[in-house]
Amino acid sequence: MTEDSDLLAQFETGRIDPAQFPHRAHVRVGFELLERHRFPEALLHLARGLRRLAARAGHPEAYHETITTAFLALIAERRLRSRDNGWSEFAAQNADLFRKDLLEEFYDTSVLQSLQARNTFILPRKKDPPAPARARTSPAITSTNTITSRSRN
Repeated sequence: MTEDSDLLAQFETGRIDPAQFPHRAHVRVGFELLERHRFPEALLHLARGLRRLAARAGHPEAYHETITTAFLALIAERRLRSRDNGWSEFAAQNADLFRKDLLEEFYDTSVLQSLQARNTFILPRKKDPPAPARARTSPAITSTNTITSRSRN
């Protein structure tokens, strides 16, 4: 892997070997871009670089718009909480960002695996809570906004 001081420059010029660019480096590049740019510009630079990296690896279809945007938004939000901290402290305080499955806390797996999420940013939705173990009769609102009695088994 390249030294951290060269990472962003190599990323932006397309000189990174895709095989030497793990998830942690993705997070680091996002952090560095947000140090230099406002979110929309940072996203533009990150998306452009990741598309170039995926194409260079022979897998242009690997680029994922929702994952890219959502991870960068998480990094930006966390940076706001620790504004004056450098990378080392930020990384130590936000170790969950290095989990590739982190977005599953915000998205259903089926959404992240969809072609729509790959091609355009999809807002996260609240996941449905688990169904109750034992159901009972309760009022329900129908599509016409009237309350009816619904029986659950």
